[in-house]
Amino acid sequence: MIYKNVYHLFYQYNPEGVEWSPSIVWAHSSSTDLVNWTPHDDALYSSEHFDINGCWSGSTTILPGGKPAIFYTGFSSDNEQVQNLAFPKNLSDPFLREWVKIPQNPLMMPTQANQIITDSFRDPTTAWLGLDNRWRVVIGSRTNKTGLAILYTSDDFLNWTMANHPFHSAEENGMWECPDFFPVSKSSQIGIDTSTNGPNVKHVLKVSLFDKGKEYYTIGTYNLDKDIYVPDEGSVESESGLRFDYGKFYASKSFFDSAKNRRILWGWVNESSTAQDDFKKGWSGLQTFPRTILLDKSGKQLVQWPIEELEKLRAEHVKMPSTEIIGGALHEVLGVTTAQADVVVTFEISHLEKTEVLDPSWTNPQILCSEKNATVSGSLGPFGLLVLASAELQEYTAVFYRIFRSHNNDKYVVLMCSDQSRSSLNENNDMTTYGAFVNVDPVHEKLSLRSLIDHSIVESFSGEGKTCITARVYPTLAVNADTHLHVFNYGRESVKVTGSAWSMKTANINRSGQKEIKRIEDIVS
Repeated sequence: MIYKNVYHLFYQYNPEGVEWSPSIVWAHSSSTDLVNWTPHDDALYSSEHFDINGCWSGSTTILPGGKPAIFYTGFSSDNEQVQNLAFPKNLSDPFLREWVKIPQNPLMMPTQANQIITDSFRDPTTAWLGLDNRWRVVIGSRTNKTGLAILYTSDDFLNWTMANHPFHSAEENGMWECPDFFPVSKSSQIGIDTSTNGPNVKHVLKVSLFDKGKEYYTIGTYNLDKDIYVPDEGSVESESGLRFDYGKFYASKSFFDSAKNRRILWGWVNESSTAQDDFKKGWSGLQTFPRTILLDKSGKQLVQWPIEELEKLRAEHVKMPSTEIIGGALHEVLGVTTAQADVVVTFEISHLEKTEVLDPSWTNPQILCSEKNATVSGSLGPFGLLVLASAELQEYTAVFYRIFRSHNNDKYVVLMCSDQSRSSLNENNDMTTYGAFVNVDPVHEKLSLRSLIDHSIVESFSGEGKTCITARVYPTLAVNADTHLHVFNYGRESVKVTGSAWSMKTANINRSGQKEIKRIEDIVS
């Protein structure tokens, strides 16, 4: 959230170890630019009967007048998941370093009357205010294998009543965690406040599927009369549905940045290393780069893009002039620090008549990327980037495209892959290859690819943000100065590429002390 021009990130943290435990707390950092972050004491930690076994996920809401509030799930002394409310102790403190849990907690809890499963009732969304001046919030839940978004309403933000119908549900989904519900504008390229509604607004419901470890979002309509969410036709929470990110990405949350009128999305990047290696590192898990999120001009999906503030970290710049790369060739990009880099390339194809036909059985892009990895030559592809590569290419992560022609017409299908099968010589790592189809037309559009590279993480954006894949890799050879970056084309047909690459400076993350806080206080005042 943003409060008095200071951004706040609250995140799940275990102060006692590198794996999940009941001692989970709400850790807290703040920033004035969403890039450099100052740590604070934990905002919420177990202290009361309603959260003695952990302070779990939730959301912030900015009330009228600017007062922030935290709704969070507590794991109670009765081993029940309940919803609790906390307010800042001192509203004049721009860092909101102390929070007070209200004595009325818990405000929402499972009872026999509401038939909620006690261990499947968590992660309240940001609340929104309806046209009737009633507050609404959604909680994730389930009934058997049906995923549920449960709606609660309130007149005063303290007394909450469960609706007599689900806000939305889907069969065979299992538990819905970390729901996120927000509006997007159909007519403007800006983000809008969570309570906004009207004829130029669509709504998005994102859910995290606990059983599958994946997230899906749908675009649809919020029916004000019935207080339900109705996805558009074809918008589903399943393997054929839409995802923010097709790689290591889960438990995401968005917020409205009122300072710049944009909606910003964060995601949790979970680990690819083993629990034993996590213990050796002393930490596990991190947040993605923050991304802006908008409705695509088609109205059928969202687009994401790294926030503009990240460009302040750009340093040495190398421009890649227009070059035709023949089949089987790769070109090394020199002059940038490739362990920390921002790379933007555009591919142009002029030989589409030789495109191979997409087999009708190739419906799962992740499996297709695994079978046709970066070493398998096709007609048009694979072509893209080899990042975090060792000198002799024993290690690399390949982010690339393939183009197919549909078997029943002359339309083209673009496949994006993030091949981690050779990302590390440590065979204990998870080296799953990820993939997704990209909604672009190579006949009329160039294929763009942007990758943000940061030592062990690669966040890639294709089609100007239509498809995103986050890779989590731990190279053993391609480390620091021993890292290389290549543009490659292992397909049979040549492709033309242009682009730019920048070295990226190191952000200041959770390392500043009181001097930094005093500096920010001076700026704010």
